[in-house]
Amino acid sequence: MDRTAPADRTDQRDRTDRNDRTAPSVAELEEQQARLTLPRFTYDDAWTLGTLLVDLARERSAPVAVDVRRGGQQLFHAALPGSSADNDAWIDRKRRVVERYAESSLLVGTRFRAKGKSFDTDSRLDPDRYAAHGGSFPITVTGAGVIGTVTVSGLPQLEDHALVVEALERLTAR
Repeated sequence: MDRTAPADRTDQRDRTDRNDRTAPSVAELEEQQARLTLPRFTYDDAWTLGTLLVDLARERSAPVAVDVRRGGQQLFHAALPGSSADNDAWIDRKRRVVERYAESSLLVGTRFRAKGKSFDTDSRLDPDRYAAHGGSFPITVTGAGVIGTVTVSGLPQLEDHALVVEALERLTAR
């Protein structure tokens, strides 16, 4: 059990798959982030992205919570069956990492691990407020930079991240 956050299945799975050999490399995550830059991001786009995530999660019976923000404004939030208030706390912690580093929460955590460091201790940030676990991704707009975040919590961190990436890929394909 992680001492820094409420115990839930996300926490336990995040700790298990940190060393997963299928985890993407720093270079792969950087490429992914560059590729998923959007031409624009409107309120309608936020709704579309949020509902894409909910639809994908429902197809998989995934017990997740979903959050989409632009700046400080929450534009979309959904909690599916099996999720809990703990997932909302994880969303906040992962989102804060993206807001601080302007990179996906998985990329930030992967960078620390690649250097043999621990985000929880070496970032010098409060681990009760920041979690470099996969599942939060910056919403980046061409010519504007990072303007928001999209976050999923409830699955192992690599699956949270993959779900967000899949939804962003579908959004960019429209």
